[in-house]
Order: sequence, then structure tokens, then C-alpha cells
Amino acid sequence: MQVLSACNLWSVGVPIHTRRRSCVLSRREICFDGMSSVCSHSQNSSNDAISSTSTIQVQDKTLDFDEMVKNLVLSPTRRVLVASLTMFSCLCSSRYMSALALGDPSVTLEEVTPPVFSSGPLFPIEDRIVRLFERNTYSVVNIFDVTLRPQLNITGVVEIPEGNGSGVVWDEEGHIVTNYHVVGNALSKNPKAGEVVARVNILASEGLQKNFEGVLIGADRLKDLAVLKVDAPKDILRPIKVGQSSSLKVGQQCLAIGNPFGFDHTLTVGVISGLNRDIFSQTGVTIGGGVQTDAAINPGNSGGPLLNSKGSLIGINTAIFTQTGTSAGVGFAIPSSTVLRIVPQLIQFGKVVRAGINVDIAPDLIANQLNVRNGALVLLVPANSLAAKAGLNPTTRGFAGNIVLGDIIVAVDNKPVKSKAELLKALDEYNVGDKVVLMVQRGSEKLELPVVLEEQSS
Repeated sequence: MQVLSACNLWSVGVPIHTRRRSCVLSRREICFDGMSSVCSHSQNSSNDAISSTSTIQVQDKTLDFDEMVKNLVLSPTRRVLVASLTMFSCLCSSRYMSALALGDPSVTLEEVTPPVFSSGPLFPIEDRIVRLFERNTYSVVNIFDVTLRPQLNITGVVEIPEGNGSGVVWDEEGHIVTNYHVVGNALSKNPKAGEVVARVNILASEGLQKNFEGVLIGADRLKDLAVLKVDAPKDILRPIKVGQSSSLKVGQQCLAIGNPFGFDHTLTVGVISGLNRDIFSQTGVTIGGGVQTDAAINPGNSGGPLLNSKGSLIGINTAIFTQTGTSAGVGFAIPSSTVLRIVPQLIQFGKVVRAGINVDIAPDLIANQLNVRNGALVLLVPANSLAAKAGLNPTTRGFAGNIVLGDIIVAVDNKPVKSKAELLKALDEYNVGDKVVLMVQRGSEKLELPVVLEEQSS
């Protein structure tokens, strides 16, 4: 870099002294001496006719280039080096710089423009996906939590709040299904049924969206589902078709439509990557039976539909597994079988009526402390409950103050139960009034107790 700097100074004719000393060139010396040398060199060149084969004569007081490098010990700073290079490139003409502005006037635009070929008809698989999107995109809505507003950051980019998501038109009455966490911020303020919790954008025609107020009908935090209602004309409400998630196969094609990062009605395509996954929802609960897909699901896709290759709803997109906040190819959807069981109850009752045995089950931490490693430990059985009539025993204390363990539920209708969460998951498949057979461990023996399920108290 030092030699390069010296070459620049020598090429522009900056006077260099011959004293044998360490020379540090200041910016003032480079700027003024270099400018004066270049200007004088330019003037002399315009007055004298110098042939292309003539050489530059160097005076006796000036060292030639080799001697100059040997005698000078340059210590230019980075600022000095940049200044010298910049000044040289600006003031000295170059054959390469002039070439940037050159063109070829002998050719025409038509001669240098390549031919454009018609795209022709789509392949059958492409045409099918296009038709699926066009048929279902009108059933997808954009939802904005009324308590959140988009923020304009200093870079000019509009940041979309996490509460902005997607939803699907459920019926012609204006019911909209979405995730609980999409409107979770508004729901945290405990609104009553009928209160406005969101604004819903419905696609009326291509490129035209109409905005409506979304009032709360019902919400279920345990399944991360919520139902809103809009007062919209029926001609723009196009209910989505619901399919069966129970018949899904790993590897079959699926499509996701939503509003990731605020880009409305975005389509992504993938396959079913897994079934019966546990979804760790943003509401803080675990949802069983989830559908895993590699179709890109990003913030804003939540509440939107996951469709099969026939265009039927097979799930509600709800979560992604990622370390960056964006899609990593591992997305999850609540299966349509769960949606079909929860949404009608939310519309009819405003809540979910769950079947259960209405006994207190020990949390896993307490069960482990009591050396219960397999099953759900019964702590308390209310008197006169159906579980008490079935013969379930609670955990008690003996005469000496020691703990006497109650019944440990290890299976429901021969389905193994290893924890409290698995017991709740097993009972979630039943309705109020159904009879199940509980296999319990009581001391060293195992018993089968038939129990009629009742409405689970909240």
C-alpha cells in the first residue's frame, strides 16, 4: 500500500525532496501540492505538442521512481491514502472510465432485444393449483386486533403486530374462525360476547377488500380457536369447504393461504410431513393431534386454512417451529376434526362444553414427588359426583399422618395414560354422557371402573 501511494504521488507530479529522512505526508501537502502539480501539468500539456513516443525528462533535483521508493520511508494514514486515490481518479483521465459511457450507435434496439416466446398453457398440476387458489382465496380473511396498530419504524418499514393474522369464512351468517392468539390481546381484557375485538378484511373482488367489525362469539384457549362474526352481505361471504383430517396421509400435497407479514392472500404449497403431533400453542397449552406440514407458515398465517389437494379445509394453521421467527419448514395446523368439534359449540354456547370425570388430578411435579411415574394420580373426589359413585378413591392421610395414595388412572378404554395431560387428551375425545372404562391401580392390584362422563367444571 505504501508503494501504491508513492506511485500515485509520482504520477501526478508531486515534488518530492531528496533528504534522507522519514517523511510523513500531510493531507495539506498532498492536496495542494498534488493539485498544483496536476494543474500545471495539464496546462503545459495543452501548450506543448508532445508525440506519443516522447519520454518525460526528470530534473536532477528529482529522483527517479526507483530511487524515490528506496530513499523515502512513507507513513501515510488511511485517510491520506484514500484522498490521494480519489483525487487521482477524479483529475486524471482514463481510457477505462471513458468506456463506461460508450455505446454502439450502429445497432438498433430491435437487433439487441431477444425474442419473447409465449408461455403457452399451464401444466395440469399448475392449472389445478391455480384453480384451487382462485376458488378458496375468497374464503380467507385478514384479521386485525383492534387493540394493536401497525407501527412505522425509522427505516420506513411498516411492522405488522403479531396480533394480525388470518381467518376463514365459516358460514353465510358471517361467522369467522381464527386462532385464539390472533385476537389474544383483545381477549386478555375479558370482553363480553358481542363486543368488537377485531377488524376483518374480506376480499369482495380481485384487488378490492371491504372492512368490517368483528364481534366476539366465543373463544377456546385450550384449542387456540376463536369465532368472530361480521355483519357483511351474503354475496361476499363464501364459506370454506371442510374436509376430513382423519384420512390424511403423510406425503400428500397441501396448500396454505394466509396473510404472512401483512401480505394478504399469499399461497404456499407443501406436503403433509407428519400426523398426531403435539402443538405447543402460543396460548401456553399443548394441543394434541396436530398436522405437520412443510408449506411455509409465517407470522400472519395463523388462523388461515390448510387445504388438501381438493381444496377442502383439513386444518387451521396455528404455529411454527423456528429459531428465527420465520418459516423453517416445520409448521403445524389444528386438525379439522378438532375444529368441527369445537366451533359449533362456540357458536351455540359461546364456550366449549367438555366431558370429564370432575376429580382433582395431581400435577406431574407432585406425582413425581410421591413416586408416581406412570399414570394420573387422583387427589380429590367430590362427594356425590359420578366419579365417587363409580368408586374412585382419593388420596388421603393415615392415622400416623402418612400419605395414602389414591387411585392411579393408567388407561381409558384400554388407551394407556401416563400423565395428567394424557388423561385430559384421552377424555377430550368423548362427549358429556358417554360411558368409559377407567383402569386404575389401587395398591398392588388393578381394577376396571366404568364411569359416566359429565360436564367438566372450569
